[in-house]
Amino acid sequence: MALFEGSYLGDNSKIGPTTRLECKVCWYVYDPTEGDPEWQIPPGVPFYDLPEHWACPLCGATKDQFLVLNDEV
Repeated sequence: MALFEGSYLGDNSKIGPTTRLECKVCWYVYDPTEGDPEWQIPPGVPFYDLPEHWACPLCGATKDQFLVLNDEV
């Protein structure tokens, strides 16, 4: 498996409670401030607290297919 810079790969030490992550398959962005209405995830849920069975609501990619967005200021 190829590793991309910023790959999450399940490493919670790479992210904080407000970190946004982007699906490397379809570019969907999970934003904890918005949650995920498709999966009935309320706003305020960090990526690392999503259920293990959660997947990208657009393409079905698993959590380890997400990249950390380094756009926090």
